[in-house]
Amino acid sequence: MAWRCHGATNGELIDNLLHARIITHERVAAAMRAVDRAHFAPRNPYMDMPQSIGYGATISAPHMHGYALEYLHEHLQPGMHALDVGSGSGYLSACMASMVGAGGRVIGIDHIPELVQGSQTALERNYPEWVRDGRVQVVVGDGRQGYADGAPYDCIHVGAAAPATPTEMLAQLKAPGRMFVPVGTMSQRIIVYDKDSSGHVTEHKVMGVQYVPLTDADKQRD
Repeated sequence: MAWRCHGATNGELIDNLLHARIITHERVAAAMRAVDRAHFAPRNPYMDMPQSIGYGATISAPHMHGYALEYLHEHLQPGMHALDVGSGSGYLSACMASMVGAGGRVIGIDHIPELVQGSQTALERNYPEWVRDGRVQVVVGDGRQGYADGAPYDCIHVGAAAPATPTEMLAQLKAPGRMFVPVGTMSQRIIVYDKDSSGHVTEHKVMGVQYVPLTDADKQRD
């Protein structure tokens, strides 16, 4: 892998991401230092590559989580609200919760109950105060529809590839707000959608990627 951002510890991993200029903001680095990937990744937590977490799901490579937090950092300020679609292991939801603080709220949604239970257990074991104060919550549901009960959101992260522009999620963004999402089927790109204060949406293509598809639970388990 070209990034070479592996580390022997969580701290070394973050140092390498900083050195590679994948993360550049101290708030992002601080959040990733506060949330140890070993609490959420079953093996090789500090290797910069996706890892299977079962049920046809993966925890994304650390550099992709770094990019996501970098692009969303202005919308993860203290007190803001965020949605993490396809939250899987719960790792990125925890990083986002670290950034929004006690007055903020992050909802992670995944359609595999076992993954939601696993992420809930990891959060309660390692960051119990964040669960108690309501800054992070994980729920079972079809993230393709977003999560209307918590809307609107300052930002939305999507951890699986949508086949086309996810209009229902865009409708749940605040104005202004930002969404980071892989889009495409055979050919995928990260697209950042920005909604301005008047509700007008623009998009910016960031990079080519290869994510698992945003699909239903039965197909994901196959």
